[in-house]
Amino acid sequence: MADVAAETAREAWITGVGVVSCLGEGSQAHWRALNAAPGPADAVSWAPFVIHPIAALDLDKQIPKKGDQRQMEAWQRIGTYAAGLALDSAGVKGNAELLARMDMIVAAGGGERDAAVDAMILSGLRKSDRPAVFLNERLMNDLRPTLFLAQLSNLVAGNISIVHGVTGSSRTFMGEESAGVDAVRVAHARIAAGQSKIALVGGCANADQIATMLLLVMGHCLWKGELRPLWERAAAGGGTASGSLGAFLVIEEKSHAMATASDEQGI
Repeated sequence: MADVAAETAREAWITGVGVVSCLGEGSQAHWRALNAAPGPADAVSWAPFVIHPIAALDLDKQIPKKGDQRQMEAWQRIGTYAAGLALDSAGVKGNAELLARMDMIVAAGGGERDAAVDAMILSGLRKSDRPAVFLNERLMNDLRPTLFLAQLSNLVAGNISIVHGVTGSSRTFMGEESAGVDAVRVAHARIAAGQSKIALVGGCANADQIATMLLLVMGHCLWKGELRPLWERAAAGGGTASGSLGAFLVIEEKSHAMATASDEQGI
């Protein structure tokens, strides 16, 4: 019975953290920034609305191949970069044997739309005498094979696999905040149940794009004008200042984490 109890009491440890936002990159930078002045805000690009854009990243540090960088949109670069930070933090970056059996759960939205194609199609539809035919032709010819109306949600997981070599099981939960919470919950549950030993879990979002801004504007969700602290906005009607973010965790079963640490230290 003692052995059974031990097996059912598996602990899940967070052994790596990777985060990027307007506050910078890494948990220490965020801890310092969250205890200081408000983060950087952009009140010009989407005026009269305010956003918190991603900090300037040296992409070469986590996505070394320029070709990989070019084929990703911003949200994919943000997620792949944050995932690399988490792997570095956990001390497992480049460990091919471990990465080959590392599970991955990614929370992602629907991806970024091609605004130029959207604008061209909408303009053309108004002039076409056969709008249905025109629309079908443009969708077939103007979108890359990897796209539908927006990019596939699992492109982030695919790019993490390509760039960082994480090739265990892969799951993508499509959605926003609730998908991120579920990704962590499922990873924890799988480790506690003995179905996984180590997992890379996280998500990413790019606020600095037309589709996101349009959705939030239509929902009357955005804050207008000079940025105020969150607690002071209610009296003026409320609203959010949307932000770009990438956040990933490496979660391990306790004994696996201890064994990994021992291997790294040569014990």
